[in-house]
Amino acid sequence: MLRDKPPWPPKQDGHPVSLCLFSTDYYYEYTECDSVGSRWRVAIPHILGTCSALPTPTRGTDCSFSCAVGEFLEMSAQQCTPCAAGSYSLGSGVRFDQWDTIPAGFTSLATYMDPGPSGEESQACNSSSWTPQGVYLESSRDECTVSLVYAVHLEQQGSVSFSYQYPDNNIFFEFYVQNEQCQEMAQTDDQKWIKLTTNGEWDTHTVNLKSGTNILYWRTTGILVGGKMVKPVLLRNIQIEGVAYTSECFPCRPGWFSSAPGSSSCQPCPRNTSSHKGAASCTPCPDTQYSHEGWSQCKERPPCSEKDYFQIHTACDSEGKTQVMYRWVEPRICEENVTGAVALPPTGEREACPPCNPGYYNTDDSTCFPCPPGTHSDGTSVCEECPAGTEPVLGYEYKWWNVLPSNMKTSCFNVGNSKCDDMNGWEVAGDHIRSGAGGSDNDYLILNLHVPGFKLPTSLAGMTGTEFGRITFVFETMCSADCELYFMMDVNRKSTTVVESWEGSKERQSYTHIMTRNASVSYTWAFQRTNQAQDVSTHTLAQNTYTLSHTHIVTLDCSYSHTEHNRTLTFDLSSLSPVASLTIGPSFTSKGTKYLHVFNVSLCGHQGKMAAVCTDNVTDLANKDMGSDSTQFVNSVDSFICQSTIIPADGRGFRMALASQSISLCLHNDYRTVPQPLNLICVFVFDSLFLRSTQATGSCERGRSAVMTIRCNPEKMDRGQLTVPSACPAGTCDGCTFHFLWESGSACPRCTQDDYHQIEGACKGGVQVTLSVWNEPKLCTKGMSLPAKSSAPCEAIALWLKVGVGGGAFLAVLLVSLTFYFWKKNKRLEYKYSRLVMSANKECELPVADSCALAEGEEPEDDVVYSHKPSLLGKLRAIANKREGDSSESVQLKSSQSERWVWG
Repeated sequence: MLRDKPPWPPKQDGHPVSLCLFSTDYYYEYTECDSVGSRWRVAIPHILGTCSALPTPTRGTDCSFSCAVGEFLEMSAQQCTPCAAGSYSLGSGVRFDQWDTIPAGFTSLATYMDPGPSGEESQACNSSSWTPQGVYLESSRDECTVSLVYAVHLEQQGSVSFSYQYPDNNIFFEFYVQNEQCQEMAQTDDQKWIKLTTNGEWDTHTVNLKSGTNILYWRTTGILVGGKMVKPVLLRNIQIEGVAYTSECFPCRPGWFSSAPGSSSCQPCPRNTSSHKGAASCTPCPDTQYSHEGWSQCKERPPCSEKDYFQIHTACDSEGKTQVMYRWVEPRICEENVTGAVALPPTGEREACPPCNPGYYNTDDSTCFPCPPGTHSDGTSVCEECPAGTEPVLGYEYKWWNVLPSNMKTSCFNVGNSKCDDMNGWEVAGDHIRSGAGGSDNDYLILNLHVPGFKLPTSLAGMTGTEFGRITFVFETMCSADCELYFMMDVNRKSTTVVESWEGSKERQSYTHIMTRNASVSYTWAFQRTNQAQDVSTHTLAQNTYTLSHTHIVTLDCSYSHTEHNRTLTFDLSSLSPVASLTIGPSFTSKGTKYLHVFNVSLCGHQGKMAAVCTDNVTDLANKDMGSDSTQFVNSVDSFICQSTIIPADGRGFRMALASQSISLCLHNDYRTVPQPLNLICVFVFDSLFLRSTQATGSCERGRSAVMTIRCNPEKMDRGQLTVPSACPAGTCDGCTFHFLWESGSACPRCTQDDYHQIEGACKGGVQVTLSVWNEPKLCTKGMSLPAKSSAPCEAIALWLKVGVGGGAFLAVLLVSLTFYFWKKNKRLEYKYSRLVMSANKECELPVADSCALAEGEEPEDDVVYSHKPSLLGKLRAIANKREGDSSESVQLKSSQSERWVWG
């Protein structure tokens, strides 16, 4: 590169050229630094190509040259010059603290990461931008991704710092830096992701910058899941170091001043004064006007009204008396001696003081002091020792608010950084404490209670549980606009987090929060009134009670027994004990942002603690250097069932999936069993309604609850399957009660002897085998195993068979004998019948027989001889026919003689 000839501005054509004789016709700039760190100073006309005969370029200062704070580089002489009064300079830096408009060099870009095919989503973001609000910039509140961009060239290594408010994690807020090739500079997660702030407090974020071109991005993206309006991010006081020099001083903004030359900053004008832009001093307001600190103009004092004073009770005097007094709200801005103004009410009559709060006793001078250790009092009597075998229950219970307790304090904080620290944010009012008037409508009225630690009664010290204490307070809000009450907690002075908040007017109600570990805690109530000056809103804490009680949390070893129909069912859910996760979705917001709901479930907890953890990974990354205590109470939710909203990495162009809106669905559990045909459904009900396990919200006044149905399904082994009802694909239909179904073979009861039966085999070789088989369908697991196969000796012919065969043989012999007997008897009957027939036919003309009679004692020798041998049936039939006389049968008689007589 040639350094002997300075570079000239590019030649412009098409414009009339004139001589530039005055310094107002042009300005000076430095060229880019060359490889050895030198540069040239050149003159550039305000309108290119309109003049000639510009001053000759001269060699400039070294590139590393910079002026001290309160000075600027005067380009004509190339020397550092102090800033005039009413302006300031950072020397090698620039500061932006006035936001009536977006300063030159800043650009607000609105994009949508998921444009549709016709680009309609991108068009919907055209109205989204960072909005200047005088003393700060306000981010967009919708789902568009809005970036505030500023490009700066640093001649040396520097830094950027800014003050911000980031109260709502429904907006993702990140800060990152790119180089001139639009490549993102290497940053740690805690540099990129901004940590949350407590409502009303400002925090500062600083990032180191490299020399060269740095493009700074402040990017926000709202996630409107559930339709709730998000709270915007606020920016102010952006300061950049490392620019090497500044060629001009910055004027003080209206309401601020710098009285001495060479100032590095401006100061706000005191109360009841004002100033214009670039002022070296502030102008006092007339007597009929007023102003707050940092105001650019004075306003007329309004007539005093009832909202300009408040009521207090004096401390109890030695006679036990108090009285009501009225005081003006300070700073007093109203005018008392004008038409329509109200006067300060007179002091009330002296009356008896209320009793002391429980745990305190009244002294002779009507002052309340805490009871000595080992004693107790209800506040109306002296402290008494506890009876033998008992101990006092430690805690704070505030029912009377005559004076502010010693472990509580009140203050006022203003979002716009106006000083209201000398005002009382809350005022005692006898049986309650209420928010004060404040100085302006966006004041945060703060009430703080410090608890040094927790101590369970000795009788409960050895018990397993996760509740160390609880705080309960009764409150109501009376607002005519959009006021909001915050309840916050700071554990071990690490970081303050919002536990719950309420918007608008609320009826008198009670709220309870459970403390799950022994730690030093500060509880804070912050009340912000409406943004409209004419509206009045108040908040009352009727009773603030902090007590200790026995824990209601049931910690289990994942076993459960139930008896019905004289049968005891034992369940072992140890295989379901590890934390299970269920992802539901994807779902889409009104502008198409994809999100998922992730539920983490812990049926039994782990070692007496709730094991399901849902983490806000944005704040977790930002706060990872704060220690485990802060992480536990700020960045994650511990519960039996919790839910997180996940924005996938591909959903909005982020490099990683983002988790936010972590909530607890249940902190306590109750086990119930419901029988069903051919099945057993164990219903584990986590009920926040009765156990106060979860906090009441605006939409769920009784808190959230979850019903986990554990169903025995032998076809789903191991951990089974976790689902939600098809009618409520998000797990809940009303946003308050969540339903889950967990089907698993591990949810079946333990096997007992009632779950199997035995089958006996045939006797083979004198041995009989017995097998045991499960009842079908098998609805049990683990527990008793099937008995082993058994064998026993047996006989080939069974006893019953032997008895049967013997009996059969006996009956057969008996039958044969009876048959023979009756046959013989029948023969005799036939013979007698024949003789009878012969006797009846004596008168017939037949040859006379030689002899028919038998001598006495003679046995008959003749036999009846049939001409043929009839069957037994035929013989019987013949006998019957003879009796009827209808027929006759030929009978041949055999005698000793040869004659044969035949009867027909």
